[in-house]
Amino acid sequence: MTDSGISTRFVWAYPRLGLGSQAYPAIVPMGEEDMVELSFFSSSSGLSVAEIASLTGGNPCAGADLSRIITGIAPIDRAGADDLTFVKDAQYAKALITSQAGVVLTTERFAHYAAAGVVVLQVRKPYEAFVTVARLMYGSALRPVSAFGTQGIAPSAAVHPTAQIGPDVTIDPFVVIGPSAKIGAGSLIAAHAMIGERVEVGADCTIGAGCAITHAHVGDRVVIHPGCHIGQDGFGYISDGKGHIKIPQIGRVVIHDDVEIGSGTKIDRGGLRDTVIGEGTKIDNLCQIGHNCIIGRHCIIVAQSGLSGSVTIEDFVVLGPRTGIIPHITVGKGAMLLSRSTVYENVPAGAVWGGFPAQPRRQWMREVLALRNLAGHGRPTPGDETKT
Repeated sequence: MTDSGISTRFVWAYPRLGLGSQAYPAIVPMGEEDMVELSFFSSSSGLSVAEIASLTGGNPCAGADLSRIITGIAPIDRAGADDLTFVKDAQYAKALITSQAGVVLTTERFAHYAAAGVVVLQVRKPYEAFVTVARLMYGSALRPVSAFGTQGIAPSAAVHPTAQIGPDVTIDPFVVIGPSAKIGAGSLIAAHAMIGERVEVGADCTIGAGCAITHAHVGDRVVIHPGCHIGQDGFGYISDGKGHIKIPQIGRVVIHDDVEIGSGTKIDRGGLRDTVIGEGTKIDNLCQIGHNCIIGRHCIIVAQSGLSGSVTIEDFVVLGPRTGIIPHITVGKGAMLLSRSTVYENVPAGAVWGGFPAQPRRQWMREVLALRNLAGHGRPTPGDETKT
């Protein structure tokens, strides 16, 4: 019961990160009920307005207190006096009028909306500037950490005597590391992960809880989130009237430096060739990468996308959520596939395609418009009207 006589109910909530140097519960008024929120991340000791301006190239408003210390970050409507926030477009500009933020990063266009007492730093790209500061203040949120607080190798981990473990490696409880495996310096292998025989994991990597990695070479600074399965055999069979004959899959998975792979993603090892994930590529949760796929550098593959075997994705390609690609297709450099695209033919470099089957965006939209016109602009047909 609060002082106001209102019962307090503990519920999970999205955290406001402006909680100073320690993470602790905070109560935020929410009308008739109070909502308790908990931050799982602690910020650094804080940054002065002058330091934030230097980091972002921001131009302080007249009379700004450059010595003021900011210890957290928060959205515009939740920010308090110790928090940094941002406004990048008109949708949220008017929220500046009532915001209690300590510092706001915004453009010259919206700066005049800021309430008295809010320090305004004018920047060209507010969100990018905000991320620059957030990365410095909350560096611990950029990659997973040991859930058990392990230092070194947990007693319950099973590490084969022939495995090579580099300096400053953390191995959580119940990890299995197979014969002749190599783990690079500063890497974390989280609880219940399995690293197979002769697998190599580079330096400063994070292998999430419950991952299974076999037949793979992993570069440096790779983050693999929990529940990923990498290096298992591809889906290859010869079918006849008697059934299905399994094809041996003898390739590897090669993951280059600075790749990040989301939870629950599966990457099959190659059949005769390797399955390759290029430098800097980011793969979202719950994706399927088939055997022999070649994914270039700095690609983005969004959740629930599926690549059949032997697909080639060139550099800087973006696949929207639930994109599906049939075998032996090439998607050219810098191309973009819109959400739920299903690709049956090669996509030229730099193209933007969408639809089922996927085709150039303009053509796809013409066909959608034509179909709507044929259907009478979406008006209900006789008998379809809702009866009241």
